[in-house]
Amino acid sequence: MDARIDYFGNALAGKVMKHLNSAGAAVHSAVPVATQELVKIRASQINGCGFCTDMHTKDALAAGEDQQRLNLVAVWHEATVFTDAERAALELAEQGTRLADGASGVSDEAWANASKYYDEDQLAALISLIAIINAYNRINVMNRQPAGGYKPGMFG
Repeated sequence: MDARIDYFGNALAGKVMKHLNSAGAAVHSAVPVATQELVKIRASQINGCGFCTDMHTKDALAAGEDQQRLNLVAVWHEATVFTDAERAALELAEQGTRLADGASGVSDEAWANASKYYDEDQLAALISLIAIINAYNRINVMNRQPAGGYKPGMFG
């Protein structure tokens, strides 16, 4: 399986990725890295982005995340291995990502729950992170970027 274009080698695409990467870096310290990776993995699973699911699972493992928790991200509703704060972030990610499914967006209940665990800056970071990973997912899905070859640290 090959990507449709060499997106990572294309000069114009490189400019776009530079800006997306900068936006992602802006939120890096606002929310725990483990939570960020869980959110990126869940959004990527929903969007069917194998490349990002592979990347963020491997990045999470490299950062010391537990394999069992990563195995259970897709079924976080039924899993007991996530903190209440992580569950709130996963719910926000899931509802914010399912906009394309014709869903009504993030419910007031999900927002109130997330607000119990995250302050305004952290909520802004989560909103931004979810938007950014959804953009990456769409790029990779449209380009049919294959999964499996990512190595942690490959992009910086």
